[in-house]
Amino acid sequence: MASNRRFFLILATLAAFFALRVGAQATQRWHAVPFLPPFDSFQGSTLPYELLLSAQIAILAVMARLAWQVRTDNLQRRAGAGRALAIGGWIYCSVTLIRLCIGIAAPAAPGWFKAWIPGVFHLVLAAFVLALAAYHRKTVTRSADREML
Repeated sequence: MASNRRFFLILATLAAFFALRVGAQATQRWHAVPFLPPFDSFQGSTLPYELLLSAQIAILAVMARLAWQVRTDNLQRRAGAGRALAIGGWIYCSVTLIRLCIGIAAPAAPGWFKAWIPGVFHLVLAAFVLALAAYHRKTVTRSADREML
């Protein structure tokens, strides 16, 4: 299942990028280092950090589980799930891109629009959703079916 391996590598890489963001923000919160942006640069909302960190850890757990299920061929492909994930992923990606563009184009925009680190990592999450959509939408060929027999 070379196809699954490629999807796994994409999903795992995106999860690793998100984990780096979570780790970098936690580092700046509890043991700041000079080579990373300040803690507040990672914060894109007024959500208390403890709640944000809990949500991020839950998201990472789901990402890791899904990536591993793809790797071990334990995630059944479903076209309907692929369509729903593709629609949701493109909406998520579009809204995030609009948010970032407003932050760049409008100097007087509120800080949420200018929080580029969280914005970029929302794009990472959107890419994960879109990659998962592509996994679900990929059809199994007859030759792959024969190889499994």
